[in-house]
Amino acid sequence: QLQLVESGGGLVQPGGSLRLSCAASGFTSNYYAIGWFRQAPGKEREGVACISSSGGTTNYAASVKGRFTISRDNAKNTVYLQMNSLKPEDTAIYYCAAGAMGWGMCDIRRSSYDYWGQGTRVAVSS
Repeated sequence: QLQLVESGGGLVQPGGSLRLSCAASGFTSNYYAIGWFRQAPGKEREGVACISSSGGTTNYAASVKGRFTISRDNAKNTVYLQMNSLKPEDTAIYYCAAGAMGWGMCDIRRSSYDYWGQGTRVAVSS
């Protein structure tokens, strides 16, 4: 059974860092692009970052570019989201998702992804 499990969320002060992990099981995730999305209370789910199946292409939302870095370890079937210089507006539930795309392609549109994890909560507050 295909499954994505997020971990690494928590409470952090503004300016702090967290690293989220997305572990895939039941399928070989290196055939899929992986995206990170987030949903803040009362807001729609939005794309944050993505990485192609090859790992050679990444894309970021403007709001996180320069602060967040997505990476993948295909040997471990795991994708990471390193989040630095966190701001209160980064507070949300973070989800990873898998989508079948071309080898060097990814995008952060929700419609591009077929499989979703349950999310991990990130709170940025002093």
